[in-house]
Amino acid sequence: MSAGKRFLPLFVDALAWAAGLNLAVLTRYEFGLDARRTAGTVPMIALAVALQAAIGHARHLYRGRFPFGTLDDVRAVWQCVLAATLALLVLDQLLPGERVPPGAPAVGGLLALVVMLAARLVWRLRLDARYRPDERIAIRVLLFGAGSAGRNLLQSMRYDPNGHYLPVGVIDDDPGKRRMRFYGVPVLGDRNDIAAQVNRTGATTVVFAVANAAAELVRDIRDLAAEAGAEFLVVPSVTELMDREINVRDLREPEVTDLLGRRQIDTDLDSIAGYLTGKRVLVTGAGGSIGSELCRQIHRFAPAELMMLDRDESALQAVQLSLDTQAPLTDPSLLLASLRDADRVREIFLTRRPHVVFHAAALKHLPLLERYPGEAVKTNILGTLNVLSAATGVERFVNISTDKAADPVSVLGYSKRITERLTAYVARHSPGTFLSVRFGNVLGSRGSVFTTFSAQIAGGGPVTVTHPDVTRYFMTIQEAVHLVIQAAAIGRDGEALVLEMGEPVRIAEVARQMVSLAPHPVEIRYTGLRPGEKLSEVLFGAGETDVRPLHPLISHVEVPPLNPSAVTTIDVNADATLMTAELARLCALPIPLEHPAA
Repeated sequence: MSAGKRFLPLFVDALAWAAGLNLAVLTRYEFGLDARRTAGTVPMIALAVALQAAIGHARHLYRGRFPFGTLDDVRAVWQCVLAATLALLVLDQLLPGERVPPGAPAVGGLLALVVMLAARLVWRLRLDARYRPDERIAIRVLLFGAGSAGRNLLQSMRYDPNGHYLPVGVIDDDPGKRRMRFYGVPVLGDRNDIAAQVNRTGATTVVFAVANAAAELVRDIRDLAAEAGAEFLVVPSVTELMDREINVRDLREPEVTDLLGRRQIDTDLDSIAGYLTGKRVLVTGAGGSIGSELCRQIHRFAPAELMMLDRDESALQAVQLSLDTQAPLTDPSLLLASLRDADRVREIFLTRRPHVVFHAAALKHLPLLERYPGEAVKTNILGTLNVLSAATGVERFVNISTDKAADPVSVLGYSKRITERLTAYVARHSPGTFLSVRFGNVLGSRGSVFTTFSAQIAGGGPVTVTHPDVTRYFMTIQEAVHLVIQAAAIGRDGEALVLEMGEPVRIAEVARQMVSLAPHPVEIRYTGLRPGEKLSEVLFGAGETDVRPLHPLISHVEVPPLNPSAVTTIDVNADATLMTAELARLCALPIPLEHPAA
């Protein structure tokens, strides 16, 4: 800060003391002054300015610590004025010579404070006007939602002189916020007033500023905005923001994940940090959708080392760049390996010695695995067994499973149920905690229905849905991984933790919502269920109960262990029908097969 700017606040406050004390003396004598009555005023003003300067210097008020007109500056000002006023009252009684009238220092101090605060308010208003977006070029917007996300967004818009958005009003359904103002922007009504306020204010865009909202609310506000002829933008969900504050750069067009609903996930950060911070963490399948998001969220908790393993070199590079754009491919955090190579997996565990393992690597495309069940055995079952065998010394092992493992009827479901049972077996025979986490479809993951529909819409359609009544459980990637990390903190040995997925959603509804976002009409066509597909998925198998002792969104179910010797004899080259039947038989084994050699 330049010397001129640094001394400007002291100059303003000195003038305030001069004006305050003079006015206090004038009003005391009803403006009937003579030389005798004003003799003590000038020394008192000089003393007040000296006290203000000394106390303000000690409080860093005039040393550039507090920007002029900020809340911190105002707090320091009234504290200095209070201290100076008390000192003046005492000195006025102790010093010899002519004095100002009794009480004048108190009244003068109060008046001086008013002048100081008024000067700062004028300065603040001047700055606010300077930082306001240019009304000639900025897009006029109405915000829906006056909660914390909406207020943060308002502040970001309101004080960006180069911003593209000018907030002209806020819409909120809470009647208690009616006629309130936030950062100078008024609350103009509820959702039923959107059309009228778009017309009255000239707004061309409605911004949905509720970070976590029900699907119905997002869709309702979108439809109201469309009816009013306004563009519709949304803010990201809380899980997308990863606990940082929202700003105007986060605005985007709605996606199907917004239209299917958002949820605030209650996270116990202390418990998560307790098993991740300072630990060596390994993620298999790190280049996949779930694995890469696991890496990004784990990275926030400052592990001692984050090891990312995948057989896809390009996917590994992509997840590395999402964490650090400057990191080279020679970074030791990248591990190029196949889970089918037992020796390579064992060598990685022996040399890198991870404390925590998230096993997300798997083949997951149901129709393909129905045709090639041997590949599911090689990767999902034997690959998992290779990792489990090498991980017997880790502190915590988390096997990522799927809702298709509950009462399975497909090769994918069978293979994942078997991995749950293998994990439960190792939990009984090894130190550390070994558990599985089970959840449903993840919107945005590679190969998901969302990806398929997006490609079909981009190609002009049709969008193919297997059956008009087929339903699935859905989560966003961020929600799923958030809960996986939380579940791993509370899971007990050998359990499968089942994540709360909300209500199942009709795939046809997903298709309709995605088509509604398309820039052109797209046909929806029904093709019939494929082999291995259920009409409706379940999260709990026969005999499993929904028990949530530790977290409202996480259920705990017991998993019967399966001896690894039962799967090592599977003939991966057998006929697909025979192999599928064998996988179904292994899933149904009621008790573990214990062998002395196991």
